[in-house]
Amino acid sequence: MIATLAQRLKAVLPDQAVITDPVRLRTYECDGLTYHRATPGVVVLPESAEEIAAVVRLCQEFQVPFVARGSGTGLSGGALPRSDGVLIVTSRMRRILDIDLPNRRAVVEPGVTNLAITEAVRDAGYYYAPDPSSQQICSIGGNVAENSGGAHCLKYGFTVNHVLALELVTPDGDIVELTELDDGYDLLGAFIGSEGTLGIATKITVRLSRAPETVTTLLAAFATIEGGGTAVSSIIGAGIVPAAIEMMDALAIEAAEAAVRCEYPAGAGAVLIVELDGPTAEVARQFAAVERICREAGSFEIRVAASAEERAAIWRGRKSAFAAVGRISPAYIVQDGVVPRTALPEVLAGIDRLQEEFGIRVANVFHAGDGNLHPLVLFDDAEPGQGERAETVSGRILDLCIEHGGSITGEHGVGVDKSRYMPRMFTDDDLATMQLVRCAFDPGYLSNPGKIFPTPRLCGEVPRVRKGPHPHEAELF
Repeated sequence: MIATLAQRLKAVLPDQAVITDPVRLRTYECDGLTYHRATPGVVVLPESAEEIAAVVRLCQEFQVPFVARGSGTGLSGGALPRSDGVLIVTSRMRRILDIDLPNRRAVVEPGVTNLAITEAVRDAGYYYAPDPSSQQICSIGGNVAENSGGAHCLKYGFTVNHVLALELVTPDGDIVELTELDDGYDLLGAFIGSEGTLGIATKITVRLSRAPETVTTLLAAFATIEGGGTAVSSIIGAGIVPAAIEMMDALAIEAAEAAVRCEYPAGAGAVLIVELDGPTAEVARQFAAVERICREAGSFEIRVAASAEERAAIWRGRKSAFAAVGRISPAYIVQDGVVPRTALPEVLAGIDRLQEEFGIRVANVFHAGDGNLHPLVLFDDAEPGQGERAETVSGRILDLCIEHGGSITGEHGVGVDKSRYMPRMFTDDDLATMQLVRCAFDPGYLSNPGKIFPTPRLCGEVPRVRKGPHPHEAELF
């Protein structure tokens, strides 16, 4: 069936836009989460919404599942392909279609990288606020699918707060538009963060933000991570909302030093990066308070960026943290959970206990201001049993987040990696209701099947009564 479908796809797509060579297909067998792999049945590289719609309609005709993929930087297996399906890669759709500065908006295709939007408007005094660590290479289409955040989401919010309209291809192959001005239910909000299960974004209208008058970035070093946590709580408790508050522990600092020589203060058990922006007078007042709070919490060294170059140097270590741990560990798992800020000390102490119990190291990097943890679970995949222990530690960390009133994901999505944890957060009725939303968009269960939900159910199937396997369910687990 896939071979026949591939021939039909070649008839509706440009030359070299359909990949069937087994070697080339393996290029797309995973996203940034490399331990979930599947070789796609066929890969297509469309260049327009009309071509994506044509591909989706053929998938419907053949009843073959399809998965959308941007730059492949996702960390939850959300773009994991199907060996019996089509992988729709949007990397050729990289045009910035319109920049409307008077109305502070830009219209872009899904393959445009996050940072490219800021670069296009920086000279005019604007920027695009969401800034994932992978912003140099991650695509806006992927950001929409995952509702990505970044270091500055504490003050400026996530992707959903910066998308004004979407053109999308529905799972039936129709091209429709959703906007923030639509009457009725917030379908635009429902689509953002749906991880490709409700369709494929083909054109995104984003909000542009005015560059602040002043930006001040400081790095505070602490002997212990507890000291840094105390500073975070005190800063927020004082009514200050920085643009960003990021923390790294000693192991994450070690990795960053090995990778990018960020030259953070020697001997630091933790570093705190605080960025303040806004009117000059307000930033000056807030900076004085933040500096005082950090010193009272035990900071032994505070550095303040005196230029854009120094600001970039401070951020270099934090932005490189995920990739940097590859310098100190043969393999690692990137986790993504959320806890209330007040629970940070208990959760971090729990992670320490897990390290001791399982003999697995964990490097902690997190958006401290909103309690979004990114523990990096390090292991040697050549050592028998270490991979399994690392997986156990990774899961226990999510359990800690749930136990303390948090969530299993803040910005990386659920994908295939964390779908099994969904029942720990939600009841059967909750999950059944969520699947009703999916079924309204995708009654044929072809759009990125096997993601988010732990027990995929056919649309129309009575909850808790299974009627046999769906034809595309065999490879979900």
